[in-house]
Amino acid sequence: MFKTIAEAFKVKDLRKKILITLLLLFIYRVGCWIPCVGFSTSIVDTSSSNFGFFELMNLVSGGALSNCSILALGVSPYITASIVIQLLTVAIPALERAAKSGEDGRRKINLYTRIAALILAIAQAVGIVVAYSDNLAKDLAGLPAWLIGTGVVITMVAGAMFTVWIGERITDLGIGNGTSLLIFVGILATAGQSLFQAIQFTIQDINYIWYIVLFIVAVIAIFALIVFIDGGERRINVQYAKQIKGRKMYGGQSNYIPIKVNATGVMPIIFANALLTFPQLVISIFWPNVTWYSDWLGTNSWLYIVLTALLILVFAFFYSKITFDPNDISKRIQQQGGFIPGIRAGKPTADYLGKISGRITLFGAIFLACIALVPSLAFKAIGGATTASILINAFSTTGLMIVVSVALELDKQLSAQMFMRNHKGFLN
Repeated sequence: MFKTIAEAFKVKDLRKKILITLLLLFIYRVGCWIPCVGFSTSIVDTSSSNFGFFELMNLVSGGALSNCSILALGVSPYITASIVIQLLTVAIPALERAAKSGEDGRRKINLYTRIAALILAIAQAVGIVVAYSDNLAKDLAGLPAWLIGTGVVITMVAGAMFTVWIGERITDLGIGNGTSLLIFVGILATAGQSLFQAIQFTIQDINYIWYIVLFIVAVIAIFALIVFIDGGERRINVQYAKQIKGRKMYGGQSNYIPIKVNATGVMPIIFANALLTFPQLVISIFWPNVTWYSDWLGTNSWLYIVLTALLILVFAFFYSKITFDPNDISKRIQQQGGFIPGIRAGKPTADYLGKISGRITLFGAIFLACIALVPSLAFKAIGGATTASILINAFSTTGLMIVVSVALELDKQLSAQMFMRNHKGFLN
């Protein structure tokens, strides 16, 4: 990846895009440290063993929530809104037609996503203010608490929409997916802060150094495993019959359909975490003194581990059905005069593709479930040491998957853009 970035800097257009991306990311990180007037700092205890809704938001935003910054919400509302709209496109025919109607349809979907992100940002900002109402400034120019809270909500919502704007500008003017890069930078920033804290504990007690060594080895092994699985795919051969149209002959060649082992990516984990942590947001708004949900469904509880594994399996198959339609692929193959050797065209081909996709999805879902449970199981095995808790929370499963996925996708995008600019064509 670093070699690809170095080569990209030699291309003028790519160098300009990279510099614009770095500038926008720098602006975002500066905004993560600008405090929100009316709120006290360190409202989220990131060393807590119950890695719940607010702790997950703090991880994705790069510590902006614990800093009580104007960008405390980060891209969390936009991500959640994107997931909701994506699911609704399957359930609502009008949205499904809009999603398939070209550029105009995509603009409508993006508009609906922004509106949903605005609504969710308001809900999350209200939830934060209610949950941490004791951290509101009590003597801010003699203003009442409700007015201070309203100002904090407005500031956080505006910061969330500004973050969405930065992500869109990175997508349009920079390189790669802007939202993914914002999450990528946020997770790395949080990890760096937590690693620094762990080193401080190690300086006080040298025995903690073994936690750091073992954790670094585990992270490297998990990274390697994620990269290995991410590149795995099942290739189904497709043979195309020869067709004569006019004076030209088409077809007569073979190709393949790639079915990735982990085609769903990190989405099942995000779905599972969102479903388990969203009730905590609702409870914090209406019943701020209720703690039984976080006690029973904290990341170090067995109930959380079991439910997370089951939900990941369910969402992996659900998301696979959305992204891979065997019937549609079978029709396309038949229309283009192709066939899978040994399989009849039509419904037998669709059944065959569905069977292969189901088996691969099951393997990928089991892999995601195992990866998702590594931090929780490691925390229980270690026994909750302070240094181990900080490190495990710094590199949550979702963070690991996102970091690796974004890094691989960024490398592919840069390589593709460099290939297009360096390709001379046949006439040259």
